[in-house]
Amino acid sequence: MGNSYTGHLQSTRFEEVLHNSIEASLRSNTVVPRPVFSQLYLEAEQRPYSHDGRGDEDDDEEDVSDSNSPPNPYQMKPPPEGSCTTDGFCQAGKDLRLSSMATESLEVPSGFLLVGAKSPSLPDHILVCAVDLRFLPDECGRNALLGFSGNCMGCGEKGFRYFTEFADHINLKLTTQPKKQKHLKYHLLRNAQGILVKGPPICWKGIGSMANSGPPKKRHKGWSPKSSAPTEWNRDSGSHHVILGQLSVRPCLCVCVFLAVGHGTLPHLCGNLEDVVVSGLLQKCYRTSQNLPRVYEQYGTAPIQPISTEMLILLTVYYLVQLAPDQAPLMEDLEQIFMRSWRESHLTEIRQYQQTHAQFPTPLPCLAQPLTPSQLPWLAKLATSSCGEGVLVLDTAPSLAEALEDIFHRLVDGRLKQTNYVVIICMNRSQEIESCVVVTGKHQTRALAESLLSPSDCVREIVHELSSGVAAELGSYYSSLGPGKTAGLIHGSHLLSKYKVNEIYTLSISTQNLDLGSFDKVEFLICVPPSEVTFHQVVLHLWNSGVLRELGLDQNCLSLKEAEQYVVKLNPSAVGKINSLIQKSKTNPYTLFIIVHDHAHWDISSGQCSEGDSSLGLVDSLLNCRQIQDAPNILTLHVTSFPFTLQTQYTRISPYNEIHWPSAFNNDIDLYHEKTKYFGVSELLETTRSGSGLPLLRYDSSFESMAAALEERLPKLHSAVIRTHVLIQHYSLALMATAGGQALQALQKHISVETLEMVQCLLNTSQRCPSRHGHMLLLRIPSPALAAFAHQRLCHVRNRLGLHKQFEVILGDPYSPLTVGKHFLDQLRVWLKILDPDWAPRTYLELEALPCILILTGMDPLGESLPRSLKYCDLRVISCWSLQRTTLEQELGLAAYLLKTKQVGQHARCDLSESDPEKLSSTDNEEEEVVVDGHLQHSSRDSSISSLSFSTSFNNDLPRLGNQASPAGSQQPHSDWTPLDPDKQPNQRRQSKSTSSGSSSTRASPLRQSCSWARNLSRPPVVLLPKAVYDLITTVDSSGLPKSTSFLPHSSVEWVSSFRPLLSKMMTCTEQSLYYRQWTVPKPHHMDSSNRAEGRTDNFHPRKLLLSGPPQVGKTGAYLQFLGILSRMLIRLMEVDIFDEEDINYCEKDLVRYHQPVALWPNTDTMRGMPFDYTIHDPKYEDISTVYSPDFTPNLNDGNSRRQEDMYLRRRTARIKLSKYAAYNTYHHCEQCHQYMGFNPQYQLYESTLHAFTFSHLLLGEEIQLYFIIPKSKEHHFSFSQSGGQLESMRLPLTSDWNPDAIKSPIFMPTTGRHEHGLFNLYHAMEGAAHLHILVIKEYEMAVYKKYWPNHIMLVLPTIFNGAGIGAAHFLIKELSYHNLELERSRRVEHGSRPQDVWPFIILADDSCVMWNSVDVDPKRYLILWTERNVSLKQVLQHMESSPDITQYGLCGMRKWSSRGGGAGRQKEPFSRGHLHDFLLLNVDLTQNVQYNQNRFKCDDVDFNLRAHSAGLLICRFNNFSVMKKQIAIGGYGTFIIKTKMTDVPTTIQPSQYICAPDSKHLFLATPAQLLLEKYLQHTSHRLFPLSAQNYSHPVLSVDCYLNLGPEVTVCFVSSKPHSINLSTTGLLFSGLVLYFCDSFVTPGFLKKFQFLKGATLCVICPNRSSLRQTVVRLELEDEWRFRLSDEFQTANAKEDQPLFFLTGKHI
Repeated sequence: MGNSYTGHLQSTRFEEVLHNSIEASLRSNTVVPRPVFSQLYLEAEQRPYSHDGRGDEDDDEEDVSDSNSPPNPYQMKPPPEGSCTTDGFCQAGKDLRLSSMATESLEVPSGFLLVGAKSPSLPDHILVCAVDLRFLPDECGRNALLGFSGNCMGCGEKGFRYFTEFADHINLKLTTQPKKQKHLKYHLLRNAQGILVKGPPICWKGIGSMANSGPPKKRHKGWSPKSSAPTEWNRDSGSHHVILGQLSVRPCLCVCVFLAVGHGTLPHLCGNLEDVVVSGLLQKCYRTSQNLPRVYEQYGTAPIQPISTEMLILLTVYYLVQLAPDQAPLMEDLEQIFMRSWRESHLTEIRQYQQTHAQFPTPLPCLAQPLTPSQLPWLAKLATSSCGEGVLVLDTAPSLAEALEDIFHRLVDGRLKQTNYVVIICMNRSQEIESCVVVTGKHQTRALAESLLSPSDCVREIVHELSSGVAAELGSYYSSLGPGKTAGLIHGSHLLSKYKVNEIYTLSISTQNLDLGSFDKVEFLICVPPSEVTFHQVVLHLWNSGVLRELGLDQNCLSLKEAEQYVVKLNPSAVGKINSLIQKSKTNPYTLFIIVHDHAHWDISSGQCSEGDSSLGLVDSLLNCRQIQDAPNILTLHVTSFPFTLQTQYTRISPYNEIHWPSAFNNDIDLYHEKTKYFGVSELLETTRSGSGLPLLRYDSSFESMAAALEERLPKLHSAVIRTHVLIQHYSLALMATAGGQALQALQKHISVETLEMVQCLLNTSQRCPSRHGHMLLLRIPSPALAAFAHQRLCHVRNRLGLHKQFEVILGDPYSPLTVGKHFLDQLRVWLKILDPDWAPRTYLELEALPCILILTGMDPLGESLPRSLKYCDLRVISCWSLQRTTLEQELGLAAYLLKTKQVGQHARCDLSESDPEKLSSTDNEEEEVVVDGHLQHSSRDSSISSLSFSTSFNNDLPRLGNQASPAGSQQPHSDWTPLDPDKQPNQRRQSKSTSSGSSSTRASPLRQSCSWARNLSRPPVVLLPKAVYDLITTVDSSGLPKSTSFLPHSSVEWVSSFRPLLSKMMTCTEQSLYYRQWTVPKPHHMDSSNRAEGRTDNFHPRKLLLSGPPQVGKTGAYLQFLGILSRMLIRLMEVDIFDEEDINYCEKDLVRYHQPVALWPNTDTMRGMPFDYTIHDPKYEDISTVYSPDFTPNLNDGNSRRQEDMYLRRRTARIKLSKYAAYNTYHHCEQCHQYMGFNPQYQLYESTLHAFTFSHLLLGEEIQLYFIIPKSKEHHFSFSQSGGQLESMRLPLTSDWNPDAIKSPIFMPTTGRHEHGLFNLYHAMEGAAHLHILVIKEYEMAVYKKYWPNHIMLVLPTIFNGAGIGAAHFLIKELSYHNLELERSRRVEHGSRPQDVWPFIILADDSCVMWNSVDVDPKRYLILWTERNVSLKQVLQHMESSPDITQYGLCGMRKWSSRGGGAGRQKEPFSRGHLHDFLLLNVDLTQNVQYNQNRFKCDDVDFNLRAHSAGLLICRFNNFSVMKKQIAIGGYGTFIIKTKMTDVPTTIQPSQYICAPDSKHLFLATPAQLLLEKYLQHTSHRLFPLSAQNYSHPVLSVDCYLNLGPEVTVCFVSSKPHSINLSTTGLLFSGLVLYFCDSFVTPGFLKKFQFLKGATLCVICPNRSSLRQTVVRLELEDEWRFRLSDEFQTANAKEDQPLFFLTGKHI
């Protein structure tokens, strides 16, 4: 192997030696590479010849291996059975020949090159392969790593690590040993036409022969595939090589060499590479600090320039000088120093871009003139003059190679014992600066070396040290404490569990839109990390949350075991459940499937980077597969406390899809129930700054000193191994000292005070409690191997001391179930009253009140919740050098707590007065501690229990399990505290809840006073940290945040640029998300790294949500509640609020039966014989005037007369589920109605045309021009002129036409303000039948309606009607329809039809009609069943349109739905004559002479009904049909705002101010005059007509119109038209007379037919004062009515707004 070249380097090329050295390291079975060389010497000159002495002649067909070595005989491995063996094809049968693949699109992984391989059996062909470029030589034939890494470009198989295997796979069929140098011949390139062609030959000439050319089995940590820096350093190596031999002095020769890019080239390091660690951190920091971001390119080349090389080096020296002796350098600190210096030098130029951030208070050099190379060395030495020998500047060597040689000799000679850093500065022959930093300090080298290890590397290193006996040296140290004091260290393979530590990955999917309205059910699957505890913990929460019952999944009374089907651990066994969910989503398109990805920051590697390792990228391959990505009914909810790794530039989660836990500083939100307070990382840090009492966050200086001493003595051991052994030794000795009493007090000098305190508390609290309740002590040991050692060691010590019944030692391995001893199991069963003998705790929450040491292992916590009995959280052996924000904060998150207190704010510190009597209160620097009987006591502080009272309500309360769980801790301690309520049935499933404590601590029972656990339930635990971590998180940067906050958020992402601002303390969670989205990008192995769509800046998935919140704050309960809310939301989307009101103004009387109950259609003769019901029954008109009818006697006690203040109360509604025949608003989307809505690609949204339509009407006085917006898809409903394409008419069918899939009547739907909420989607209501649907809109709303309803026909009202009411819309619809009827008749006559054959009906529909119902008729029993069912609008209309003699009816309609039906005995008649509302079938031919009043705002339908009946038209209501009206609170014609002319702001104006005296100074209103008049009469007519109030027998006579005079006044309608049908008024005395816009039919003789009470009121209303006076004179009103000048009024409108005038008078 490598040692075969020892002593012969002068005659051997350097690359060969280097490669053989690396190969020896890689092939070695040990983690630490074996030394190769025994001497340190330098090769001064590089030979230009190859090893065999030949020159560099080009002979690409000749083998460049050692020509003197005999050929290696080779027996080719037989191919697998059934595989392809054809030449030119791989074993999978795929063609590899260049001639076949030249035009194919090949996907080459990053870092790979396409090369051509030659096969002896195919001399005329080249085989296409992909090879890692690191294993190929450069153009000079150098720097190819030994070994091989390649992919097959035929079948796509990846990860070939041996060229032998690869040669077999591509069927080279060799007879000699396969070598890449011999068979990989050419680079393959694309020509200008994109065709793959043979390129230049691969230059293998520079590679010397190697004794062992086989592939590597392991990679040296300096040559990791993740690190590209060493490869770059070897490319232009210069002429020197540094060869490291076995040094005679080994005090810790672990040297971290940092190369600054562009500052020269690092010479090759060969030989004893195990003593050197090369890192590219400083190189990368220099490079990014000199790369200006694009934002500064606008300034050109000047004046903004990057920081100079000289300044970078000088600032590095300044930084190293200011570091403390025990402080390791941080690249984040150095980077900020560079940025601050650069900003200060360009402050004026960059002020427009970003503010300066002064992070470090240390003065930095700021030179007015540029720093020159000659000034740099002496300025650097000047900077180091204040630190003694701590930092050494070496500038005398002519090259880096000689400088490094000098440093290594000094290390061997022991001359750098006091030096931590050596900065090398030298000038090369080109007068360019070369520099690097050699870190020689023992503490610093250990920190930097361990920081380079990945989690998996760290695990392997620790396992190796324990299994190989390297750690045995620790035993000799501990044995010095004396025989019998400690148990010997136990080594062996049985201690080393085979653990698989997964790296961190994230998720990615691309999607389509999610339409919640198309789903009717929710199903879910919760995905958790592969932790047994987390799995059962989530199952427990789910089972007790009630979500399964709410979603209808708990029909069979699921047991806890059955509830496990909804939770899955993300391991290979999860594939089946994920695939099952995908299949269910395909077969259940109307079910919304929710995948909850809990602890989502775990496992974020790309599935494409797994390279055959099934544990890598598992989450990516399962949750981000194409089936889930494309499924329109699968939504993924990512839940995490650390979302930073999901928030990069390539993230797939939209910032609008992030849900952040509300900030505790938001005083408007009650975050937690019962005044609970979250206690997390920031609160822990606050205790360190409070200045009073002991902080909850501490470090143990005694422990740190002992660990540091051992690290000094054992430099080759990983710090985790050393610190864990020291910690376990401390616990062992503390147990001995506490249990052994006086005899073992001498051991206390070997124990830290903090450790002794925790052990004493653990033992004493359970002993003093009658129930044996105690505390939990969490011992966090990330390494599984070390945790197994610690568990066995502590159990051994505990058992030997006879404490096996005092406390339990539990190994918290995430991949194994909990194991608890029988004694403690029995204790838990007694506390929880569990009768099941097989029960065992499966979560940490079930260990509530159990005195125990929980050893929590695993490189990362996986979401396990801890019980409230946790009192100490010992994190002293967590990694000190994994400096990422997520890593640090998730460890601190173990101590997060929700606590409830009556005095919020006093929980932030753990004062002695709040401690238990036995709780130790000392720290290492307190001098008033004394030792009495082995216990530390405080001599000056009162240890009584504080009167502060706490009670609890936590998110991590254990859900009650009935006979299976609910620990004592889930109940609040009462004065007579018991673990469980004895009244509860054992098997009853209960919700988790807490009971408030009503007693204070000072009045607690003796039981509670003696139970430390019960008193401390509401106190957060004490947290012990390593000193290095403590310093990091307690140091505050210039932004006010802990220094750790500015660290890289996760190891799988990287910063975009050094030119980034710091996080601000004032940033919200949303702003932090946007910060990371701007300034971080994923690394290549991150699964979001490929999420960069072509031509797009984002690739968000709208069906991916992110819920983030602090650790242990209640996110599990939140997303379970989310599932319930989502289910209710779907139900809510399927339900609407329907007006459900009983008909009004009914009086019980004998009803005459006119039609048979089962009659399907009305009979015209029968209908004419039926009386017209003048009384209004629609409940929406409860607040209007009753229409007088002699057949109706009001019941004044029935509550119909509502008080004025009750008129605007909420109307009664019912929640009704939408049927399949419902009408929908714009929020509904489904596959069936996409084309109907205009989303079919055949019809583009802009494909509609505007057509003018002009007609005239006598009442309008001029021609009116309307506009139709007609989509291309609806043009067949209209006829156009052949010449210019002008709109001529709207096509109407013939009366005789019949089409089962069509509706004959055009549907007109006037609407305003409801472009989103109007129910205009009639596709389902019509069952897809053809129909003509026209929206009638106001001009100013044209654009917005067109936007939301692009495929609907729209009729745009003229501009003058923008402020008009519903009467104007109805008037224009009807008159336009009649005009169109005439046009259609003319057109049809030309085609041979009769005019009367054209269909004369239209439908006038309200925009809130949602569903239609039909009463079931049983023809066999000849009766109506009076049960209603929902039917389609198509069925209703086709039934009405097919009525016999339908054209003889002027108006048809239906009743309004009510859950009470029509009322008892009221609707037995299937057809009736009366008022129709909301949904009308209107005959525009028969109603030609009856118009809607275009001025009306309200009650225009009542007015029209009365005038239509008086004109002799037949009105029919189909009582077996009903229409449901949805309550829509937005928009509509009933929404009008009364405003003044002075301001647009709505003001409160009394109805009496709606009118004024003519020519008076009055506040004019910007409201239509007709509306003011209607509002005035509605609210004040009981005073205007005093004789009419509550006087039904003496109504007010209203001629030719109906006006609403308020609910207290009755109106009698009469028509003055000839041949009108009117009520008989003989003998009826009227209390008033209303004349509204009287026409010529009203004469004095007509009025004299009616009799009035003396003092009756007259009200004459006219459009102006002139017509008012003329009307009084023409009708001779002064003969019977007395008028005063003060009785003339006008509406409060300005003259230009055309006010209305009216005159009142009294009957003589």
